[in-house]
Amino acid sequence: MRRHPVILGLLILVVLGFGLYLLFYAFGGTGKGRVFSQPNKVGVVTVEGIVTDASDVVRQIEEMGEDGAVKAVVVRINSPGGGVAPAEEIFGALKELRKKKKVVASMGSIAASGAYLIACASDRIVANPGSVTGSLSAIMHFANAEALLKKIGLQATVVKSGRFKDIGTPVREMTPEERELLQGVVDDIYDHLLDIVSAERKIKKEELRKIADGRIFTGRQAKSLGLVDELGDQGAAVRLAGKLGGIEGKPEVVYPRGKKRRLREILMQTALSALWEQWRGQEGAFSGPFYLYLPPSGGG
Repeated sequence: MRRHPVILGLLILVVLGFGLYLLFYAFGGTGKGRVFSQPNKVGVVTVEGIVTDASDVVRQIEEMGEDGAVKAVVVRINSPGGGVAPAEEIFGALKELRKKKKVVASMGSIAASGAYLIACASDRIVANPGSVTGSLSAIMHFANAEALLKKIGLQATVVKSGRFKDIGTPVREMTPEERELLQGVVDDIYDHLLDIVSAERKIKKEELRKIADGRIFTGRQAKSLGLVDELGDQGAAVRLAGKLGGIEGKPEVVYPRGKKRRLREILMQTALSALWEQWRGQEGAFSGPFYLYLPPSGGG
């Protein structure tokens, strides 16, 4: 090696670089591999936009649960809700996390309907005074384009094996029997929502039913009704989570490692955002059951 000082120097640089990488991996971000990480951290998981898929948020929640350095977790919510199943999957993942660590929900501009359901999985709920929340209800949307098809001279033909197989089709008006069937589905989903909120917030179901009719509340109103525990911003939620997690002093805030996003996922999110903006002015863009608050369209 004395005859090859350049090679020796390169080897030293490689060893030093690898060592720095290990240190960076140990101290940065979250994950169960951070063996040298200081155990005084509060993790933050974000739920934003219409909830249509739970997989990425659930992955982040599980990552926080596996990180020994994270003593408590804040779930930051800025969402009007979304699909019933993905909202309940995130709720379930947070409930599992609560078996290991303290969880605090932090409401941003909006945390309504299914997003409020997600917040109920936490130990404490913190909302801004002006946060929009509530909208405790279930909804399904269907469009009827029968008149439009007749106007342009189109006629649809359906071949089916069961009388309810094309329920909700846009090519004809819904029958009273079909409407009754779908109403039963929505009512059952709504009743399940009430069961969860009643159990988590310790509010009698019949009392909850009086305010769970789709109406919205500010953070201050929600606190007076027992739907929210404290008023404050995300910083207040982090401090509360640190206190509940037994952290002395100011907790360090960490976020899940970023997931590499494919071009298809980026395009899909862009398309969903565009649909959301269109949906605000035209209900019925999607079918299926939702825990979702639809704010009125228009400026202001």
